[in-house]
Amino acid sequence: MARLGSNRYGKSRVRLSRITRRKNPDSTDRHEFNEWTVGVLLEGGFDASFTAADNSQVLPTDTMKNTVYSLARDSRAATIEEFAIELGDYLLANHAHISRVSVEIDEKSWERLAIDGAPEPATFRMGGPELQTVRVVRPREAAWQITSGIDGLTILKTTKSAFTGYIRDRLTTLKPATDRILGTRATVNWDYAEPNPDFAAVRARILAALLKEFAGHMSMSVQHTLFDMGKAALQAAPEIARIHLTMPNLHYLLADLSPFGQDNPNHIFVPIDEPHGFIEATIER
Repeated sequence: MARLGSNRYGKSRVRLSRITRRKNPDSTDRHEFNEWTVGVLLEGGFDASFTAADNSQVLPTDTMKNTVYSLARDSRAATIEEFAIELGDYLLANHAHISRVSVEIDEKSWERLAIDGAPEPATFRMGGPELQTVRVVRPREAAWQITSGIDGLTILKTTKSAFTGYIRDRLTTLKPATDRILGTRATVNWDYAEPNPDFAAVRARILAALLKEFAGHMSMSVQHTLFDMGKAALQAAPEIARIHLTMPNLHYLLADLSPFGQDNPNHIFVPIDEPHGFIEATIER
């Protein structure tokens, strides 16, 4: 006999761009530009739609898409965290049979362009491949659980990285390195220790701390650097309780130029994507 287990449904990858028009002190225009991808998942009284072909309690996912655009029209949310909470609160307030809502938003890193040192009021460039992320979850009658983050933070340094002293057995071919390239495409997530922080300020401090620590750190392994980056983020942002980092090791292998009668003093490398080392950890207070 079959029985319905846990279930949820929603709308994924709702694409949204927003222009916020402001005035500078000299009355000239200044625009802000955001590009978000929104996902919504609902849990609640939807069993009959699965077991009895009864859609009477189903909010169409197309309506969820329209809700995203309609709320965004009048929203004063300045961050993806604030908009995710606003969207989730609206769905819970207007549909009593929803017991739990999850909202995820990714934001592309558009940055204001500067021309001859002056910021352009309405021109932007993509700042990097990374996405700003948030996932908010709220069961009805409970507080929001908010996890913010960065996905695809691609960083590299050409020195201050070593890897020695590891286990060597009959299958080990890797040679010790005292000066190597260290590159990663990091995913970072953090949980808040207090409600309603200044999300934008916290995010900026965490990113600055991560980048500063990565650049200056004398790395003895990716694990070593990951921990110290997380520790620096905790110090920079007392508003967060913990931070989780995933740091795949993007490899750059020294090219063998000996068949051509040439040496290679850490000059020419072959980048490879796969396979790669995969390191992750949560750093807590």
